[in-house]
Amino acid sequence: MSASIAPGRLHVVSTPIGNLGDFSFRAIETLRGVTLILAEDTRHSRTLLDRYEIRTPVASYHEHNEAKMTPGLVERLLGGDELALISDAGTPLVSDPGARLVRAAIDAGISVTAVPGASALLSALVASGVNADRFTFFGFLPRKGRERSATLAELASLPHTAVLYEAPSRVSDTLADLEAQGAGERFAAVAREMTKQYEEVRRGTVRTLRAYYSNTPPRGEVVIVLAGAEARVVDEAEVRMRARELVAERRSARDVVAQLVAELGVPRNRAYEIVEEEKS
Repeated sequence: MSASIAPGRLHVVSTPIGNLGDFSFRAIETLRGVTLILAEDTRHSRTLLDRYEIRTPVASYHEHNEAKMTPGLVERLLGGDELALISDAGTPLVSDPGARLVRAAIDAGISVTAVPGASALLSALVASGVNADRFTFFGFLPRKGRERSATLAELASLPHTAVLYEAPSRVSDTLADLEAQGAGERFAAVAREMTKQYEEVRRGTVRTLRAYYSNTPPRGEVVIVLAGAEARVVDEAEVRMRARELVAERRSARDVVAQLVAELGVPRNRAYEIVEEEKS
């Protein structure tokens, strides 16, 4: 009787976000030792792999083919292959594809290990001057509609630091939207091209940053770091009066709650309670 084959492992490997020198020895050894590297864009990754003389076969794995490829990759892992997942830059799964494969591997009982490294959001956070003890990462904001309005309202009332990604062409609009939500005087930082030749971190209030980027659109990859909102003493009578006004406009409960949170800094759960009481 032949011995059973031990399953392989899936290695989630972080790559540099700009400066190729930010690649760890462990990451290089891992990529040299696995059976196959799964890359978001094989052409983009080839520069990095060639720099460190990594000759391991590479296959394309991205959001358009991950559903089709994942079952076969899990079979390879179960058969003993060691696979490595990388993204174009930074840590896979953070605003990048890969979650489907990681989840499928875990469900199949396969070991998943992380090889840490560069991260744009952490690089921007620690260089921003904003409190890093507690933060929420929002990724890319919704482009429009109620989902965007709700997210902006949450950002405006969040009591701790927020970190988000934004396309350079939309930085001014997003800062303007935050200003319109009452966050104009909050301290923030706009970090771009982290670890690259033209790295820049500009700090100031949301209002001053909005004014600057309205006239000077940024280039490259951008991270916005927003300080948390200061605690506000809220008069419940004022909150109820504003809730009645908004309810009278036939707005949905969700919209009214978002407005109360943004305008008056009411905790979301309490805002829901007040809205339900005013609607009854």
